[in-house]
Amino acid sequence: MKIDMHYYGIFALARAAGLNHEAAHIIATASQFVDDNGNKGHVIFDDGGRIDFEATAHHTTNLKNTNEEDQRQIWVPFHFLPGNEGDTFLECLVCRKDSEIAREMVEHNLSNMHQPFALEVAGITAHVYADTFSHYGFSGVSDSENKIVNDSFDLGVLKPSIEKYLEEKATQFLKRYGIECAPLEYLISYGAEKLSCALGHGAALAYPDRPYLVWSFVYEKTRQRCEDRNNPRTFLEGCAGLYKFFRNIAEARPEFAGKGFKTFEEVKQPITHILIKQAKKNGRINAWKTAVQEGVFFTGDSQRIPPYMGDRWHREIDVLKKTKWSKKALDMPLYRFLQAAAFHRTYVLRTLLPAHGLVVA
Repeated sequence: MKIDMHYYGIFALARAAGLNHEAAHIIATASQFVDDNGNKGHVIFDDGGRIDFEATAHHTTNLKNTNEEDQRQIWVPFHFLPGNEGDTFLECLVCRKDSEIAREMVEHNLSNMHQPFALEVAGITAHVYADTFSHYGFSGVSDSENKIVNDSFDLGVLKPSIEKYLEEKATQFLKRYGIECAPLEYLISYGAEKLSCALGHGAALAYPDRPYLVWSFVYEKTRQRCEDRNNPRTFLEGCAGLYKFFRNIAEARPEFAGKGFKTFEEVKQPITHILIKQAKKNGRINAWKTAVQEGVFFTGDSQRIPPYMGDRWHREIDVLKKTKWSKKALDMPLYRFLQAAAFHRTYVLRTLLPAHGLVVA
């Protein structure tokens, strides 16, 4: 999923489920920041304290994705949570929507809402869980399970403007990486597959993340066409699960709750209309913004979606580098995000996956 879902959709769902403005803002920012946090390094303070920065994402075509350690430390726990289905280890690493592992992850992190980084870990949890509804069928390691017959895409019925937009995106990709020869549809998938080293849904481009697409393709390994991937339907299923998660947070931590909430049935149809909207990213973002302004998801205070705080969190790295005393970091949202990310990564890789027989890292 992209920022339209990971930030704007998450904020709207959190508010609809009864969380207050501030809590929803932090959760939504942490959710999107999982995709934006490529920071790696450390800060050493004058008092001897130290903070290590660990990335939670790289761009799909970043050469760092060829690093197997990064794949297992980043893509597996944060973007392609294994579904544990199949006969081989690599088959079991393939992400499955709303898997038993995904539900256990949600329940575990929900049980830790007493932590000082509760809202940040809630945002990370929301991101990982939501991605199971878009990234299913692909795994977070470079493997033949992720390879696609590059000219096998069926993108369903699209508006001419969207067809043109997708072609333009493909052309931009080719120009950026200087890949030439063969038909455009084949080329773009082939190029992405090679540059991503068959990681995740690289060969499928951003198709799994576009909420309006109903599409299909053929896996290279099996030569079988996958069943139609109905993104609006699966994204709506994901929204229902996220809404339930946020309701549970509001009940577990009343101080994070606002005044009242809407049932999922009340917001289900408006969400569906947003998901099927064939539009570029900004158009999809504006659809969430408009629905919030019209009181679809909540009424009363601050009837708008506030700006994403990711840039502010990035700037806190420079602030930390100029900070002398390590204790000051404890009050910074960025530090709480790093705590939450480390907490989540350690649980998934060292407890959750091994409990299901998966020794990943």
